[in-house]
Amino acid sequence: MFGINHSQFDSMTYVIHYKNGRVQKEGRGLSFYYFGPNSSIVAIPMGSNDLPFIFNETTANYQTVSIQGQITYKAGDPRQLADQLDFTVDSRGIYKKNELEKLHQRIINEAQTATSTFVQSLGLKDVMRSAKAVELNIAEGLAASKAIGLLGIEVLAVNVLAVKATPEMGRALETETREKIQQEADQAIFERRNFAVEQERKIKESELNTDIAVEEKNKQIAEKKMEGEMQRATSTRKLREMQVQADIAVEEQRKLLLEQTTANQRQEAETRGYVLETTLQPYKNMDWKLLVALNNNPDPKFNIALAFRELAENAGKIGNLNISPDLLDSLLTSPPARSERPDNRSDDRPDFPVDSRPPNRSGNRR
Repeated sequence: MFGINHSQFDSMTYVIHYKNGRVQKEGRGLSFYYFGPNSSIVAIPMGSNDLPFIFNETTANYQTVSIQGQITYKAGDPRQLADQLDFTVDSRGIYKKNELEKLHQRIINEAQTATSTFVQSLGLKDVMRSAKAVELNIAEGLAASKAIGLLGIEVLAVNVLAVKATPEMGRALETETREKIQQEADQAIFERRNFAVEQERKIKESELNTDIAVEEKNKQIAEKKMEGEMQRATSTRKLREMQVQADIAVEEQRKLLLEQTTANQRQEAETRGYVLETTLQPYKNMDWKLLVALNNNPDPKFNIALAFRELAENAGKIGNLNISPDLLDSLLTSPPARSERPDNRSDDRPDFPVDSRPPNRSGNRR
C-alpha cells in the first residue's frame, strides 16, 4: 500500500537490501519493510546444492565417453556472488532472472575443462576404469579455478557416478569383454582339466612310486632270502665238507684197519697154511686107500662106492656083473644120519677134508 512492502526470509537465505543503489541492510533470515520504488532486494540461498552433470569427452584413441556425476556446492561469499550474478527478487520473493541456471552451467563448464585434458590422455578402456581419477581431477580443477573463486562458490564434493562409452562401442566392448570372459572361462576349464590330468598323473606317479617301493622291498626281501639260502647252503656245504672230511678220516682209519686186518689175516693164513702144510706133510706120500681106511667112514654107500671103484679098475678081469635093484635103490635113497665119532678116536688127528677119490692109473687122484 502506497509502495510500502514487507519481506521476510528464512535463515538459509542471505538478504541484501539496496536503497537508491546503496546497501541498506544485509544478513540472513531478515524481515523488514521497505519502500518499493527505491528499493532492491537480493536473496542468495546459503544452503548446499547438488548439481548433476553429464558431458562428453574424447579419449586418446578418438572414442567418445560420457561422464556422469554431481557436484555439491554452496555460496561461500554471498556478497561476491551477488556482485557476479543477479539474484534480485520481487515483492513476492520470486527471482526476476534465472541466474541459478547460469551458475550451474559455469560450474559444469569448469568441471569439463578440468577433466578434458586428463581424459584425452587416456584410452577408452583406461578412462572407463578411471572414474575415481576423473573425480579427483574435477575436484582439483574446480578448487583451482579462478572463475569459481570469483563467483564465491565453495565446492563441497564431487562424485563421478559413471564413465560410459557410446552404445555401439559399449556393445563392442561388451562383445570383446564377453569373448575375453569366454576365453578366460575356457582357460579356466582347460586349467581345471589340466589340473585334473596333472593330479591324475601325480596319483599314477605316486602309485608307480609305491609299486617301485614295494618292488624294492620285495627285491630286498628276495635278496635277504637268497643271502639266507646262500648262508644255509654255505653252512650245509661246510657241514658236508666236514662230514666228507670226517668220512675220509674214517675211511682212512678203516683203510688202515683193513690193511692191518688184511696183513693180519694174510699172516694168519700164511701161518695156518704153514701149519697145515707141516701137518699134512707126513700124509703126502701115503696111499689113498690107506688114507681112506684111516678116515674110517661108516657110511655103507661110501664103502659100496669104493667097491664099485675097485670093480671098475679090475673090469678086465670080470666076466659078468649083476647089481640088484635093491642095491641101487639103497644107493639113491638119502643116507642115514652120520653117527658120532667113537670115543676112542684120537683128538690129536687133524680135522681136514680127505680126498676119497681113488687115484687113476698114473697114481693121481681124479
